[in-house]
Amino acid sequence: MGDSLDQPPDGLIGGYHGHSLTIRILMIVFSSIALYNAIELFILLFLTFQSYRGLYFWTMLLSVVLGVIPHTIGYILEFFALAPLWLSLTLSTIGFYVMVPGQSMVLYSRLHLVVQNRRILRFVLWLIIVDAVILLVPTTVLTFSTAYIRTDPFIRGYNVMERLQLAWFCCQEFVISGIYIIETVKLLRLMPDKDHRRTRIMYELLAINFVIILLDVALLVVEYIGFYSLQTTLKPMVYSIKLKLEFGVLGKLVSLVHNSRSQPTSAEQDEYPQFVDPTQLTSDVTHAAPIERVPRGMRAWNNISLESLPMSERRMRPSTRSRVSSESTNPP
Repeated sequence: MGDSLDQPPDGLIGGYHGHSLTIRILMIVFSSIALYNAIELFILLFLTFQSYRGLYFWTMLLSVVLGVIPHTIGYILEFFALAPLWLSLTLSTIGFYVMVPGQSMVLYSRLHLVVQNRRILRFVLWLIIVDAVILLVPTTVLTFSTAYIRTDPFIRGYNVMERLQLAWFCCQEFVISGIYIIETVKLLRLMPDKDHRRTRIMYELLAINFVIILLDVALLVVEYIGFYSLQTTLKPMVYSIKLKLEFGVLGKLVSLVHNSRSQPTSAEQDEYPQFVDPTQLTSDVTHAAPIERVPRGMRAWNNISLESLPMSERRMRPSTRSRVSSESTNPP
């Protein structure tokens, strides 16, 4: 299992050598779930977004296409010795580069919806960039050195670095999720008691973020008890689930900042983020089921939430009050 820091992890060189049928089955199951989730997310992204642009869309898409999928396929080829070692390591390394920092970028890309402090947003962005450089480059060097040079210093260095970078990236996601949770609680305190729908959505968002944290903790536990083979195949499955939860978070955020009113005032304007079509989002992120369309003149975005959106993601449309009024006074 690679419990010793002086031994190369089982599966990194020459495939998985263990004789446990259970572990082999679990590796296949974890990899299959990761690939299924990735393919489903790829389809849902193009069914949901009306504009294929923006930081959220691209980080989510790249995390799926260049992250989860190659990382999963690379380790399948590596553990079952189905391809040359250099190809397996290259695929898994490229996937790791995009999948893990990509998850943090997905978290960052929707953080502005609840955080309006530019210092915090800038801190999170630089944290992701610096950590990626510090952790990914040494891990890559040690991975290929362990696979081809196989000296004790490289093997021990890889075992230490592999555990360190996993814990570091998990802590990074804890920090980002923690900021999100703190800011969400602040918004909850500002909401009127009678707004039960928004309060419920905020609690759902908190629950999703706590689930994401628990998944990271489970990944750390499997890593530190020495199940390297399970951890490396469990990782893409966990990240694919977290990406699906993030997709659910987006749907909840759009529902949160989308303020439906039965009687719009003259000061209201039909405003909504350009990067997503709210009418295409459903609460069930596993199925892109159609929902009943609401006339656009009956929708307005909450001022606080709108101000938290960057200008590149805003679109202003003229008020439709005159059209609604004329239709009400002149029925067919």
